[in-house]
Amino acid sequence: MTAEPNVDVVCLGESMVTFLPSRPGRLADVPDFHRAIGGAESNVACTLARAGHTARWISRVGADGFGDHLLETIAASGVDVRAVQRDPHRPTGVYFRTAGERATTLDPHPGNGEVVYYRKGSAASALSPALVRRRDAWAGRVLHLTGITGALSATCRALMRRLTRRAPGRPLVSFDVNHRPALWHGADPWLLAELARGCDLVFVGEDEAEAAWGLPDADAIRAALPEPAVLVVKQGAAGATLFTHDEHGRRQRLHAPAPLVDVVAHVGAGDAFAAGFLSATLRGLPARDRLRHGHLLAAAALTVPGDLAVPPRREHADALAALDDEAWAALRLGPGWADPRMDRQPHREVSG
Repeated sequence: MTAEPNVDVVCLGESMVTFLPSRPGRLADVPDFHRAIGGAESNVACTLARAGHTARWISRVGADGFGDHLLETIAASGVDVRAVQRDPHRPTGVYFRTAGERATTLDPHPGNGEVVYYRKGSAASALSPALVRRRDAWAGRVLHLTGITGALSATCRALMRRLTRRAPGRPLVSFDVNHRPALWHGADPWLLAELARGCDLVFVGEDEAEAAWGLPDADAIRAALPEPAVLVVKQGAAGATLFTHDEHGRRQRLHAPAPLVDVVAHVGAGDAFAAGFLSATLRGLPARDRLRHGHLLAAAALTVPGDLAVPPRREHADALAALDDEAWAALRLGPGWADPRMDRQPHREVSG
């Protein structure tokens, strides 16, 4: 018999200290950097906590100052970090990136941002089935994972296989594919599909599915991943497509367009979308509104320069998600739109 959940969501995975450039340009030309944090799973945990849910983060960090910074910053968002382990022998991971869109290849193309990881041998890369107790991973209504963890080490892959194995009493398992080619260099990215098939709710970008698996569109992705009860295919500015089943087991397909967004930076939008969708799922909202809440929290992230954004007040987001199709299509969100001072007229265009 499974114990009652302690929190709404448990997020498991590596977070790192991020160094953001003080000015635009190549990493080689940037003279100094601003310190922040970055990590897909901790981003989701922080966003959910800021949106009024209870969230716990499970990971490992070094017994160093960067580990202190991560724990203090994530806890300050309202996330429970008591399950995070400190490793006296391995460092906290760090990475540097430029102000542009995060690169997803080993050799960034012109116009893309650069990202350089220093995470090999990090404390989080030592995560393993022996170090994560099932009762801790299963302590929430939802367990949220990403494919990034599976790329870090053999022990991390073993842990991911265990956590995505279907077993009686486990919580809803959410999985964001989060394909990072630089991390999978020389390895088979189809492992990500293997992990996804064991989960209940899967998020995947249409572009990353094509890059990782050669699948051209949402329907092909669903054909390759028939097992998850809920599959969300993110399609960038075009919106997202949701695949589910009705009470009779019949397949259902729903597309929700994204609002027009005046983008400041692309980083963190995928994590915010997952947090918005999970928040609406925890609240039992209908399928269309789950997608719209994903789009709204992604828009909050897209209109700020860093990985994390303060989500809109729940009442504001609910009002926007409830717009009719015509009003939703006319919605435009710019910098500052999620600020509580901007939400007095939810049925009008919202821009900075």
